[in-house]
Amino acid sequence: MPIDPDRALAWAIEPVTTQVERGRLAFFATATGQTDPVYSDLDAAKAAGHPDLPVPPTFFFSLELAAPDPFGYLTALGVDLRRVLHGEQAFTYHAPVHAGDTVTLTPRIVGCFTKKGGTLEFLVKRTDVTRDGQPVAEAVTTIVVQNPEAAR
Repeated sequence: MPIDPDRALAWAIEPVTTQVERGRLAFFATATGQTDPVYSDLDAAKAAGHPDLPVPPTFFFSLELAAPDPFGYLTALGVDLRRVLHGEQAFTYHAPVHAGDTVTLTPRIVGCFTKKGGTLEFLVKRTDVTRDGQPVAEAVTTIVVQNPEAAR
């Protein structure tokens, strides 16, 4: 079933508010191959001038996955999760975030288009990340959905 662009662009995705945890930051840094100890060692972070472990690149994407049903908006839009591919991810950073900070991630769908005669559908989701109401980052994710019902 094709994605209805009007419905997708109007869809409300629940924001997620969470505290950034030191252990989770260190685990993420290790899992993603960060070699700079500033991301996993509190003493190294403080020696570099940080009040605590800083958020490593791309970490905000993992915070969105902490929502109770992080892909619920896709299934609500009729997307078969077996046909989903993570197409692209981009981040813009405005301020550093550290362990102990509380951030709110507010996602919304900002684009919906097709290619290859509708065989491939694309959803573009932007997530604004704020701390105390002030922007700290934006994350833009492009999700590709294969539509087997489209004429090839």
